[in-house]
Amino acid sequence: MAKHRVSRSIVVNAPAEEVFAVIADPRRHPDLDGSATVRGHLHGPTRLTAGSEFGMDMKMFGVPYRMTNRVVEYEKDRRIAWRHIGAHRWRWELEPLDDGTTRVTETFDYSTTGPLAVLYRLAGHPARNARAIEATLPRLKALVESAQER
Repeated sequence: MAKHRVSRSIVVNAPAEEVFAVIADPRRHPDLDGSATVRGHLHGPTRLTAGSEFGMDMKMFGVPYRMTNRVVEYEKDRRIAWRHIGAHRWRWELEPLDDGTTRVTETFDYSTTGPLAVLYRLAGHPARNARAIEATLPRLKALVESAQER
């Protein structure tokens, strides 16, 4: 694992295009979220692309708030990342596998935060985000695979 990044992967039994369609739809983010902080989609497009802005209703430690995110990395059906006012990013990378499945890697990347990286570690963000990613990826897998069964 790279310094100042937390990543986990899972293999989803679906093509990358189908997985990406779910991740790139901010209305689905509350369904995917393993952190229990994303509550709902406020505004923005139904399909994210490079530069898209989208707002989410959030709640952390019992305190509700709203957050606007901007897509800062984008390669259709392969990679998408967004950030909000903080410099850290949430990145999704999709790797199509030979058997028609897709390896999905979700990353909390705080390598872009400069000196704030120390504060992130002290506040426990890397460990908390690792647990959230470990909960999010199986939710994504179940959501995409159940849609395929229909």
